[in-house]
Amino acid sequence: MSAVKQQQAPPKPLPFQWQFLAGAVAGVSEILTMYPLDVVKTRFQLQVGTGGADGYSSIGDCFKKIIKNEGFGTLYRGIIPPIMVEAPKRATKFAANEQYTILFKSVLGEDVNKQGLSILTGVSAGITEAFLVVPFELVKIRLQDKNNAGKYNGSIDALSKIVRSEGPLALYNGLEATLWRHAMWNGGYFGCIQGVKSAIPEAETANGNLARNFIAGAIGGTFATMLNTPFDVVKTRIQNQAKGSVLKYNWTLPGVALVYREEGFRALYKGFVPKVLRLGPGGGILLVVFDTVSTMIRKHILLENV
Repeated sequence: MSAVKQQQAPPKPLPFQWQFLAGAVAGVSEILTMYPLDVVKTRFQLQVGTGGADGYSSIGDCFKKIIKNEGFGTLYRGIIPPIMVEAPKRATKFAANEQYTILFKSVLGEDVNKQGLSILTGVSAGITEAFLVVPFELVKIRLQDKNNAGKYNGSIDALSKIVRSEGPLALYNGLEATLWRHAMWNGGYFGCIQGVKSAIPEAETANGNLARNFIAGAIGGTFATMLNTPFDVVKTRIQNQAKGSVLKYNWTLPGVALVYREEGFRALYKGFVPKVLRLGPGGGILLVVFDTVSTMIRKHILLENV
């Protein structure tokens, strides 16, 4: 009879500063790989109806029109704010999730349902992350809108003009919608990862473990995107409303209802395909890079046996 393989206890969480570093490397890797899809997603979310003659009918059509009419570089327009916030944002996502896991295990007990704990810690990490990203998201959205092409000369110019014309508090327009977006995504992402990993047997090799993490992260990213896209559509529209314009969208749930009433259910998922193409594989990239960097830190810096 073959020997029963002993299940290895999960490693202790990394110290906060190393969690932060691993999350930062994972986040920047993901955004550099997938950013053009974020520009396409934003264009679709800002498009009311079909957008007329200049509207976008598909992802390919959007890419083609952006490159033809605005130049290839437009696919990376607005990337500086996300790059600036990506390191602390993704670091906060993973580090906060780890710290909330420790906290909730202590408060609720070690035997708490694992998937329920993952959802709870994910939602909490998402809310924490949201407060950090709002100003950067707002500047990015303004830069990505084709109607603002001649209005801002880069990220710093956009930031200064927004503050000067709309006031510093304008940078936090859409905070409530961002809280909804990040709470839903993180709760869905970490909760789904826990469920998928429970269903997939432990890998026997390092490459097998990478594949397992990528599959879990990609499924988690896809599921989380399905959950949070309606909130993302409304957030995008709220943050693109400059002071002095008619504020059509104010709060998230009434905004979701307004989009549904005026444009139908499908409008709540505008930009879903480029978003899920980014955040499905992107979720896998995040988890694989985070775990890989964490393993390297344990092995080469903390000198742990891994």
